[in-house]
Amino acid sequence: MSTLTRGETLTCEADAATIVAALQAAGVEADASSRRLAEYAYDASNYRLRPLLVAFPRSGAQVRTAVRVAGAHGASIIVRGGGTSMAGNAIGIGVVLDLSRYMRAIGPVDEAGGTVEAQPGVVLSTLTNHVEAVTGGRLTFAPDPSSKTRATLGGAIGNDACGNHSVRYGRTSDHVVELDVVLSDGSALTVFRGGLRATDPDDVVSVARAAELNDHLMQLARTHLADLRTHLGRIPRQVSGYHLRHLLPEEGFDVARALVGSEGTCVIVVGARMRLVERPSSALLVCLGYDDVVDAALDVPMILSEDPAAVEGIDSAIVETMRWRRGDDAVAGMPAGSAWLYVDLDGDDLDRVRERAERLIERCAAAGRLVEGRVVADGVDRAKLWRVREDGAGLSARLAPHLAPGRGESWPGWEDAAVAPEALADYLRDLRALLEQHGLEGVMYGHFGAGCMHVRITYDLRTPAGRAVFEQFTSAAARLVVAHGGSLSGEHGDGRARSALLPIMYPPSILAAFAQFKQAWDPQKRFGPGSIVDPAEFVDDLALAAVPDRAWPTTFHLPRTQGQDPFVHAVQSCIGVGRCRSDSGGVMCPSYRATRDEKDSTRGRARVLQEIVRNAPSPEAGWRSDEVREALDLCLSCKACSSDCPVGVDMATYKSEFFDHYYAGRLRPRSHYSLGELPRLLAVAARVPGSTRVANALLSGPLGGTAMRAAGLTDRRRPPRLAEPDAWIRQVAAAGADRPGSGTGDVLILVDSFTRGFRPQVAGAATAVLREAGEDVEIAPDACCGLTWISTGRLSAARRVLTRAVKVLDDDTQRPIVVLEPSCAAAFASDLPELLGTPAARRVGAPRTQLRPACRRPGRPRPTRPVRRSIA
Repeated sequence: MSTLTRGETLTCEADAATIVAALQAAGVEADASSRRLAEYAYDASNYRLRPLLVAFPRSGAQVRTAVRVAGAHGASIIVRGGGTSMAGNAIGIGVVLDLSRYMRAIGPVDEAGGTVEAQPGVVLSTLTNHVEAVTGGRLTFAPDPSSKTRATLGGAIGNDACGNHSVRYGRTSDHVVELDVVLSDGSALTVFRGGLRATDPDDVVSVARAAELNDHLMQLARTHLADLRTHLGRIPRQVSGYHLRHLLPEEGFDVARALVGSEGTCVIVVGARMRLVERPSSALLVCLGYDDVVDAALDVPMILSEDPAAVEGIDSAIVETMRWRRGDDAVAGMPAGSAWLYVDLDGDDLDRVRERAERLIERCAAAGRLVEGRVVADGVDRAKLWRVREDGAGLSARLAPHLAPGRGESWPGWEDAAVAPEALADYLRDLRALLEQHGLEGVMYGHFGAGCMHVRITYDLRTPAGRAVFEQFTSAAARLVVAHGGSLSGEHGDGRARSALLPIMYPPSILAAFAQFKQAWDPQKRFGPGSIVDPAEFVDDLALAAVPDRAWPTTFHLPRTQGQDPFVHAVQSCIGVGRCRSDSGGVMCPSYRATRDEKDSTRGRARVLQEIVRNAPSPEAGWRSDEVREALDLCLSCKACSSDCPVGVDMATYKSEFFDHYYAGRLRPRSHYSLGELPRLLAVAARVPGSTRVANALLSGPLGGTAMRAAGLTDRRRPPRLAEPDAWIRQVAAAGADRPGSGTGDVLILVDSFTRGFRPQVAGAATAVLREAGEDVEIAPDACCGLTWISTGRLSAARRVLTRAVKVLDDDTQRPIVVLEPSCAAAFASDLPELLGTPAARRVGAPRTQLRPACRRPGRPRPTRPVRRSIA
């Protein structure tokens, strides 16, 4: 019996196994395993809904097949791209179609016409980079939400995503030329400005459907003419509801733009022709510091008069959390202040852009609210500062402990409201008062230039009392933003988070028009149930509700929490922003980049872990879950997620803890022994004369493949050659290092097992670099970080190894320890204190262990003695 389900009853009469069989018979990949359903039960919102099954179509034709099969069995369809929705519009009970795995093709770029064709699963940054490469940087695809490295084109169309530069380029709907769509009856249509047609003119059923829809939509526009003109399109970021104003005669009866932002509730987009824009040759960033976000918002109308490309804002909590998580360098260059605006200026002449930047700072200073302004022209510095803004959703979700003791978590739910830019300051004042009234705190960031605020709020969604506050505040906030002439959603869509609140924003006549629009496209209500029309209550299906209060014993000393088991709290730290699914940039998640399978992403693994703490009959049964083992199997334990994930998910630690329990009393995979015992094997080889030569001869000879397979390792790559046992000693001695235990060194170099066994030249090179810098270098006593035992989940052995390491390294000094292998350094800095939890472990750990040879203590004079030079 699965440990990931707990007697849940789906409100769907369809049988998953029957649908999977029918889809697979038709050539469509589908999966209804409990592990797969766990991965797709969440997006980046507060909600959880376990689907019936997940399918991975490879083409528009397969999408049509999947829709017809699901429809024949009475199942709903939920279309999904990168799964980064904060509104809950990428989850649902039914068949989830993941278009991001295979439907990623980019078609022709028409530079003369300024368009590009693409499938819906292509990642936005991939599309942008492709266009710029093909056109030599002359054209680009403009929409650039902060999630652009993992959000897909189909998702951007579904939500009408905008991004940081929407002040210049508007919303996704402003860039749509034509969309190829599939309807819930399997019809395939192409929609555009002026109407719609059958994608295949020989498809008689689709031709008839296109004619019927054309008449219906024209009649809808005529019937609601006055309401559409009065209530829709009033502010730049009015995203809530359907964009029916594009059906008006003065808008050219643009059916394509009317469907943008429909959140997968009307059609499934299987192809798109998108408009491109010219890429400015020169750009720079003006970073403006203020005392608070209201002061910053007051300057926005003036800033907009300078024709910026972007006006983005963040508050001090995000900057302080970035500093706490990644160090001072991560926020270097920020001007003084407690709130900041990022203003991008662009043009064809860099000198004129600089003049505009200086004028902008002068105007803001004259207004009297600016604390400090800086012009940032260097591309690397600009990218570093933009990273702070782009990671805002994650950074604001898990704040630095000193910012909100005991209340370091914040959640979406009211993260996407928008007003006119000139009304932003007044709205923020009132919103802060409303937060205070309900005993909540809000972390604010967003698209100030477009009047769209992303606010993550310190709700307590785990308790009934906290959820009651969430409900009361959200309803009051909806009335507040409407009173300021605003929209419930400015970018993320309505989804499960805001659809039920639409009657606060719109009169019954508009809601009736929305219902008629949905009915026209999807009369059986198969697509996107629970969003926009016939919505679910926004307090239903919250992911943190109904999680059992149980203790999960761990070997790692995980951070303590108020009222929740540390392991449960740790695995729930993933909020689904999906940076681990990025195509490029950063360092995670390597296994996902290889397979493009959600199960191999950090997020997918976290979701499976979240399901066992929610649904396992007991912690003992949860620790033995085969589904979790499968999800964790390809985790490389590289710890990239612990630093690159905006909320610091440490999947390597969770994997080690799980494997320690899962394999207790069980035979392990052979690789756990061959690699897990590698430091000991290398140490034994170093004591046996000639053993390394024999091993190298064996592994490089005809029997090498057999030996590798016997060890549980692949024979498809050549194993590294073992170094001679004393090679590293000769290297460091030649570079001038003192012997272990001499007590003469300012800096200790820890020569780890991997460096000794495979790359001794690294030890010599590191010694030479430090000697060149004027340091007295001493080789640290022989100590092991226990990495191979930790990564294979043999934590009792790891604790023994680390206990010995602490005894020899805790020498009552503050001498820096330089660890040459980054993964070993990470083990000393993180795993050591968490596994042992002793003061000595903490002394040896993070404060002293350096990831790079930059060890000089501040104020220490450089020695005047000559430095011996050598080449390692």
